[in-house]
Amino acid sequence: MPVPGLARDAGPCRRLVSCNHLTSRAGCWFRRRAGVCHSQNTTNLAPQPSCETTVADPSASEASTSAPAFTVRGTTWPRKSSLYILRTDGKSCSRELVTGTGKLRFAYPSTQQHLLVWRHRPKSVMVIMKLGDELLQPFLEVIDYLGRENKLRVVVEPHVYDKHISGREGFQFVYTFTASDRDRLSEYVDFVVCIGGDGVILHTSCLFKQGMPPVISFAMGSMGFLTNHDFSNFKRDLHAVIFGAQKLDSCALLSLDTLNSLDEPGNSLGVMVTLRMRLACEVWRKGGSRPEQCVEVLNEMVVDRGSSAFLTNIECYEKGRFIARVQADGIMLATPTGSTAYSVAAGGSMVHPNVPAILLTPVCPHSLSFRPIILPDYAELELRIPDNARCTAWVCFDGRSRQELGRGDSVKVRMSENPVPTINRTDLTGDWFDSLERCFRWSDRTVQKPLPYGSSSETAMVTTMMYESSSGPTSATTAGMMMGAAAAVSIGGMDSSFWMDGNIGKDFGSSSGDSSINGGSSSGGVHGSSSNNNGSGA
Repeated sequence: MPVPGLARDAGPCRRLVSCNHLTSRAGCWFRRRAGVCHSQNTTNLAPQPSCETTVADPSASEASTSAPAFTVRGTTWPRKSSLYILRTDGKSCSRELVTGTGKLRFAYPSTQQHLLVWRHRPKSVMVIMKLGDELLQPFLEVIDYLGRENKLRVVVEPHVYDKHISGREGFQFVYTFTASDRDRLSEYVDFVVCIGGDGVILHTSCLFKQGMPPVISFAMGSMGFLTNHDFSNFKRDLHAVIFGAQKLDSCALLSLDTLNSLDEPGNSLGVMVTLRMRLACEVWRKGGSRPEQCVEVLNEMVVDRGSSAFLTNIECYEKGRFIARVQADGIMLATPTGSTAYSVAAGGSMVHPNVPAILLTPVCPHSLSFRPIILPDYAELELRIPDNARCTAWVCFDGRSRQELGRGDSVKVRMSENPVPTINRTDLTGDWFDSLERCFRWSDRTVQKPLPYGSSSETAMVTTMMYESSSGPTSATTAGMMMGAAAAVSIGGMDSSFWMDGNIGKDFGSSSGDSSINGGSSSGGVHGSSSNNNGSGA
């Protein structure tokens, strides 16, 4: 079977490395080499023969070059040479032979959807609600359902435990953690339940600095672009997370461990998840030998001018290569998840969360040519404050940890190895479009009314005239002449000849540029008179 993402012509080939797949251990999501392969739309765990990295013998692989030559205009031409496609993500490498036909094509998309299936029933869950007492009652209902009815160990934040749980009867299954335990949360929390808005998910991302367990979020905030689950169905949705709700018949589950498998028999139900990329950010001080601070962000990292009256002067590098000098109010590096947050407000594109990319979006650049760009996820960027900058800059990470960057300081950004797996309500594409429509009213517009012509042939005639008038070396002049030409149409059973020039709509005599009917006047640039009524062009 070919390596995912690239198809090749039939012919002898040596598969040199196995495919990569995503797995989780101790709450850490990472890539692991194994004999499995992804399918087009879902995570396909079909068995594959184990492979080891080897070096192929070129003489044994050049099968296509020994094929018969062919003749072009009486001249014998040899067959094209075979070639290799080498692929690397910076940590692993694979090689695929393409035979002498030389046809490169994709077998299927390189990104897939993911189904989360528990190898064992989850035992611990963390429940987080937004600040305040507004959602206390829904919060208590959730932890009661998880702890009392499903026998799960429920973990809450220390300030919530001290204020609302400590001393309350009937909640012996609720626990909390200390500051020293914070870095080990991913080791004993199976999944997280968020009650609130997008800010709660960002807060959860800050709690789990390394491995991140799956997150299910219920929309009870102000916008909730990332919270697609309705709280009225929280019992059904939580039951689906614990016991599974979807089964992919096209995927044959394979144990991640070849020996002493602990997989429960018949465990093939799961839930769809989106692996949302995070950015690993490092703050480097001038002359330092190691980063002063390491932060992982889910939305964006922003460098701005702060309260200074001067524009920022920021040098941007990609793997040590200078690519741009930023003179603007600021610049941000955003994830696809963050593309619908601050980045879109600054003019950046909205990117699907499954697209592996880093968005570079300037904030009010003092340049007409400085446009937002989208970089591949393997890009390693550095934003540096030059020594000759007029002022210092300020940096913040997902709106937190705001601090000053002096001259010579820099921030290095790359893709994090620890994504945020969010549990979908339907699937990642359906949830994303639902959020665009629900939160942004994306593409929302009053439906255009049909043209007020009597027959489809007349509509096609006028449309053809307008299209032809807009093509050619003098399109502007021609368009004005053609739009002002007379056309005979049937309106209300009466044949009327009138002047058209500009807007063809329902109201033919209401504004400048519209046509005149039954005595109305037109102020277009083409003069003439109607044959059936006394309208005149002004």
